[in-house]
Amino acid sequence: MTQLHIEGEVASPQAFGFEDLVQLPDQVEDLSEVIPGREGSAVRLQSLLAQVGTKDNVKYITLESTDGTFSASIPLDAVQDAIIAYRLHDESLPAKQGGPFRFFIPNVTKCHVGEVDACANVKFLGRVHLSQERGRDVRPTSPQSHAEHHEKPGHGRLG
Repeated sequence: MTQLHIEGEVASPQAFGFEDLVQLPDQVEDLSEVIPGREGSAVRLQSLLAQVGTKDNVKYITLESTDGTFSASIPLDAVQDAIIAYRLHDESLPAKQGGPFRFFIPNVTKCHVGEVDACANVKFLGRVHLSQERGRDVRPTSPQSHAEHHEKPGHGRLG
């Protein structure tokens, strides 16, 4: 079973599987109400953070793909309304939609135009690390590197 690991500057690092996420409060039953055009269900990031107990000194959240090849590090304050998509109907979010876990920031700007952009909507999310300092961030920083990133197998378009 795939799990989402939350660690770093937290009181109690934890790994969450599908059933763990279903049991959490602050569910988003219809993802399309928060992000038009998206299917599935999600849980609010704040619900997960409440479970692990973030420390007072946390300033950054680093989101890493399950295979470790992609990560984005962004200010935690900027993503207080973020959600983790994990379900389509009664099943895990399929890989073709970036599952089993996918990080979404509602109303985010286009890629490579700011610190918190659409490239921080991490597909295949496997690890969330909370820290005082910025973590590893391999998001594209130019239009060319952005296009190259989305041409890699498994990355596809931002959709």
